[in-house]
Amino acid sequence: MNRRTFLTASAATAATALVNTSLPVSAAASDIPPHLKGFEDLYALEPRAASRAWFREAQFGLFMHYGVYSQLKHGEWVMLHEKIPVSQYHKLKDTFRPDKFDADFITDMALDAGMKYVNITSRHHDSFSLFATKQWDWNSVESAAKRDLVAELAEVCQAKGLGLFLYYSYAADWSHPWFYAREAGWEAARPDYDQKEPAYKWQKDEDSRKYISFVHAQLKELLTNYGPLAGIWLDPIMGYYARPDLFPIERTYRLIRSLQPHCLISFKQGANGDEDFATPERHMVSLVDRVRTSCGPLQAKVAQKAWDANRVKQLEICDTLLPKSWGYDERQEGNSATPDDVMGKLEHAHNYRSNLLLNTGPMPDGSIPERDVRTLREVGKRLRRA
Repeated sequence: MNRRTFLTASAATAATALVNTSLPVSAAASDIPPHLKGFEDLYALEPRAASRAWFREAQFGLFMHYGVYSQLKHGEWVMLHEKIPVSQYHKLKDTFRPDKFDADFITDMALDAGMKYVNITSRHHDSFSLFATKQWDWNSVESAAKRDLVAELAEVCQAKGLGLFLYYSYAADWSHPWFYAREAGWEAARPDYDQKEPAYKWQKDEDSRKYISFVHAQLKELLTNYGPLAGIWLDPIMGYYARPDLFPIERTYRLIRSLQPHCLISFKQGANGDEDFATPERHMVSLVDRVRTSCGPLQAKVAQKAWDANRVKQLEICDTLLPKSWGYDERQEGNSATPDDVMGKLEHAHNYRSNLLLNTGPMPDGSIPERDVRTLREVGKRLRRA
């Protein structure tokens, strides 16, 4: 299914569901996103319900944190932790060459492991985008790579029936001039530079509107240029809890669902409770106590309400094969999770009726660490024997 055919069919299906939901009408195989095959009747009635049903059955997904930060081999938060100035950090674009990023290999590995979906960091907190965007040149197509990695992965996922989620850093940005300052409420909003960073222009709350316009334009690109997505996976929730007034979350969700009615939304434990599932990190816990301590009682109340609303729908635990970092970190080599560890993570998720989204951090050249490949393939063998 190409992008134009999908968008036309998606809108028509949504309209049919609104007009008459009393009589099931089977959706034509060509009218349904490939990963939702088998859910045609439900998709014809309500695309989002079909996606939720598919997601409950999916159970296991592959997460990948990859970007220009991978070149520094110190994890995905290296820009913030090592206080790298924006102009210096942005030079990494000129040396970004993911020559061994192989979407076909990655998806085969996921399928061998028994995974039903893939999630990649289309844009992390450093704001570097792994897709073609007209919003600015801080992206992989304008880098030395000259490649749209999201497009490559989307094409192969659709061909193989894997769902594709796109991670998108909604509530943190260390590069965009109009994201809010750390003094405005959250210490991780920006690196704690010793001197004023000339790239940062934000001075007052109203300036955040320019950042939101940028975000919505990029989300529109992702939802119109890459065929049917399984979902948009927003992050980080603490950036939202610290300043919820700066993020028009309802408008953002409406934009996503207007462009792809079946598209699922996650924003970690939840922003307003209208997400399709909650995704805590590593363990089945909410962030309410942390929010209460870091942000205050009002934000904690918002967090509790969203968590309560989302956990009754569906849960997904995200975890990583490395002990700490999500992006590639050479300091943690040799300490990746073993097949036994992964089986334990799957059991933990199963005990909470939750999916497991398991992360690997591709190496600077885009290849998957060999130890992770061996681990995932062994896990797949065990699951097939179970």
